[in-house]
Amino acid sequence: MSPVEAEGLVRSWLASERIEVREQDDERAHLHLLVKYPLGKSGHMFAIIIPKERDLLAISSMTRVDQGQQNAMKKMMKSEAEEWKSWMHECRMQLIASGVDWGIHLGHSDGERAGPLQAFNVSEPVWFDGLTKNEMMQNLRRLWLAKLGIIHEIKFTFGKGTGKPGPVDDWQDREKQRSGAKKTSTQQPKEIHTDDSMSFGEGFDPSDWI
Repeated sequence: MSPVEAEGLVRSWLASERIEVREQDDERAHLHLLVKYPLGKSGHMFAIIIPKERDLLAISSMTRVDQGQQNAMKKMMKSEAEEWKSWMHECRMQLIASGVDWGIHLGHSDGERAGPLQAFNVSEPVWFDGLTKNEMMQNLRRLWLAKLGIIHEIKFTFGKGTGKPGPVDDWQDREKQRSGAKKTSTQQPKEIHTDDSMSFGEGFDPSDWI
């Protein structure tokens, strides 16, 4: 199956399910769509991407934690440190049990990433030799349920929040790195460093499939 054939199938399947689609400009991809799943007010936004020079379809969704909920997490971190660690452990185990690829973004403080939980993402690749309408739709459903489980855990423990999205330190750091890379792009090649200290899932980015 070629990327062109895969794109045609994906578009026809989404249309047949009456799923809302928004086109995205992306030089790295043959196809980049934002879709709302499931239908109705409870739907969430998912990215459906066919990367260039890859024989797969990647589906992903990012969730940003509310500012009020982050503040409640900070209070738990100070007053009930062990309870906070236990809660984060349960979230990680729930994501592992879901069977999807996932990543979490924790707040930075004093050089550590202890919390609060600021954002999390779930994703799933489907290679072309296994791409069917059933596989794509089941992946969407599985990703939706995985993120819904964490969202309910957050609301149950930390309330509904204020309706305002909270900060994501990892994204701010990434923007600083990108700005710095542009300034130094004409200088000597950068030395490659590795870091094995990060918790599993913490640094995963669905764009890694691209």
